Amino acid sequence: MTELPSQPFRAALMMIGTVASFTAMAVAAREASTELSAVEILFYRSVSGIFIVVAIGAVTGTLSTINTRNFGLQCIRNICQLWGTVFWLFAISAISFAQVFTFEFTTPLWTTVLASLFLGERLTTSRVATAIAGFVGIVVVARPGLVEISPGVLAAIFCAVGFAGSAVATRKLVHNASVTNILFWMVFMLALFAAAIAGHDGVIAIPTWSVIDSLIVVSVSGVAAHYFLSSALSLAPAVVVMPMDFLRLPVIAIIGALFYDELLESPVLIGAAIILIANFINVRIETRSGKLNR
Repeated sequence: MTELPSQPFRAALMMIGTVASFTAMAVAAREASTELSAVEILFYRSVSGIFIVVAIGAVTGTLSTINTRNFGLQCIRNICQLWGTVFWLFAISAISFAQVFTFEFTTPLWTTVLASLFLGERLTTSRVATAIAGFVGIVVVARPGLVEISPGVLAAIFCAVGFAGSAVATRKLVHNASVTNILFWMVFMLALFAAAIAGHDGVIAIPTWSVIDSLIVVSVSGVAAHYFLSSALSLAPAVVVMPMDFLRLPVIAIIGALFYDELLESPVLIGAAIILIANFINVRIETRSGKLNR
């Protein structure tokens, strides 16, 4: 299908929404973490997400696409999503925004490894090289042996692995499931998982009015971010869209420095540059090979 000239511009507008949504979610999650644990934040976000997804499905007329086909794969995807999200929410409250986003951007590199193991995708020389470069970036940021590897840093690394597992499962799901179907089972299962974990002792903390607004922002921005990103990828090739997603890192780093007195350490900046360049090269190569044209 021939692309309209306006599509790259529209994709850019969608990516502005993506960057703004992910940034708002990170800041709101940190504010909510003053009262709630990572799992409790996930629980309230997921329960709210159920209503948001159902409302979107009703408006778009896609509620009928929600079914139990590939239910096992949906479970695997959402266990990985649970893993990634809980670690991400913990990391947001434990280390700097810049560090969290830097490690999160290694998700495509972990996805390359997992896709070769579970989907049989070929590990080309370029994929191996970009993955190695990304892992070098992790070492530069984490500096093992030079500084203590904190639980927050480990959580940020583990969250990327979890999100990569979710991405690999999504690759298989999208062939037979609508976006509404995938999103519904994600928020529904995450609500159940989070309720079971957070309520294992029979108590789930009730948020006070001081963090209600933060929870609302986390819930709305979480769904909005995925909607904007998916829309952008439908309007322009990944090679155009994904580099714009990298703007999340400098934006959140500036916010962290201005409002949370977070230092912009040179190892974090250097490691982030290595990881982002590796991602950019990987996207360009995959696009040229025809795997990421849409």
